[in-house]
Amino acid sequence: MRHASFIARTVLVQNGNVEQAVRLINRIMGREGFLEQYRLTRYYEKPYQTRRRINYTKCKAIYNEDMDRKIEFLLRKNRVEPYPGYC
Repeated sequence: MRHASFIARTVLVQNGNVEQAVRLINRIMGREGFLEQYRLTRYYEKPYQTRRRINYTKCKAIYNEDMDRKIEFLLRKNRVEPYPGYC
């Protein structure tokens, strides 16, 4: 079973549209990190797996920060010299 069987949230259902209300609950829970926390604590995680996961998330955050900076630099517009460093 991949999905949480019970989630305690209160959402008003408008016009009997239950699917839209469930989508709203899932979006709220995902944004707040509850689904990720549930997925991580569902089974026991061995210490070496915890270390590996934490190190991976740290490396991924550093990589994403660098890539965001590079993309932001490449997407700049209206520069005096459009290709800096290129002769």
